Amino acid sequence: MDSIPKILVADDDERTRVALADILLTQEYDVVHARDGEESVRKAQAESPDVILLDIRMPRMDGFEVIRLLKADRFTKLIPIVVVTGEDDVELRVRALKLGADDFLTKPPHAAELTARVRSLVKVKAYNDYMRHYQATLEAEVRERTRELNEAHERLKSASLDTIHRLSRAAEYKDEDTAFHLHRISNYAVAIARRIGLDGATTDSLLYSIPMHDIGKIGVPDRILLKPGKLDPDEWMIMKRHTEFGAQILKDSESDFIEMGGVIAFTHHERWDGSGYPRALREEEIPVEGRVAALADVFDALTTKRPYKEPFPNEKALRIMREGRGSHFDPDMVDAFFDIEDEILEIKQRFRDDGEGMLRQLARDEP
Repeated sequence: MDSIPKILVADDDERTRVALADILLTQEYDVVHARDGEESVRKAQAESPDVILLDIRMPRMDGFEVIRLLKADRFTKLIPIVVVTGEDDVELRVRALKLGADDFLTKPPHAAELTARVRSLVKVKAYNDYMRHYQATLEAEVRERTRELNEAHERLKSASLDTIHRLSRAAEYKDEDTAFHLHRISNYAVAIARRIGLDGATTDSLLYSIPMHDIGKIGVPDRILLKPGKLDPDEWMIMKRHTEFGAQILKDSESDFIEMGGVIAFTHHERWDGSGYPRALREEEIPVEGRVAALADVFDALTTKRPYKEPFPNEKALRIMREGRGSHFDPDMVDAFFDIEDEILEIKQRFRDDGEGMLRQLARDEP
């Protein structure tokens, strides 16, 4: 059952209030009285009437100020206001309209005219309430759908990253790279990228792209990939081709981060001074993603066990990194690396390959 419309009658003259109320009560409206401007504002805010019949000349606060306050309040601004006045003053009416009044009646109003105006404005208020409720419901639904989409997107991103790590580890499996190698270089790269001021989209893409840096090793024969000693020149030429293999595997993707992965796979062995491979690029000819990956990959190679070496202590590895400034590595990136040295070493500790390190990381990953 619909609720009974409520009408606020605001007038300092009791006889006028009673006369208006008697007419409205015949139409089964609920009538609320206010004797001055301040009471009008309080009752409009407390009772939320469907229509306000408002006198202009009232004590304590005139009708103009009442209109201004109610139309400035988001909870009362949609309540229709009918100015009921005995003054036939055009300027008064224009001022009231500018402040937000919706209609006018001349005292004493004719009963039929009063009920017709009120009935029409009650419908307007009901429609406005319906639209406001509909908009609020729609906005809440949009927020909920957006939250669900964001959660689904995050799950998809997490699944994508896990898939990339697993496939990249499969490609490096025979190379005996350590269990957390991909996690370490990804996090090293992201930390360096943030320090040098790369934008958030690029930084996020690096997290997904860096793990694919050595995916081309899948094309390198086991006899070369697993050789414990130094490679001869012919073997070294074949080994270096893993950059080309990786670029070929990842090319022509519609995914931005796989495309970035192809750039990294192809350029992460280039050197700042032009002595790297496969194209002997120099300085900023090397894409920024390749420069970041080079720094992260070399530091991890220095500090972990490989088929051809034992891990270097942190001090020795950091000294080698510093010595590579301006030759192997972009000088600005080396500076950024050492600016966040504590963070780099924390990442190394967090993703270390002993049993305790693995258990600790598993604990961090649990919800």
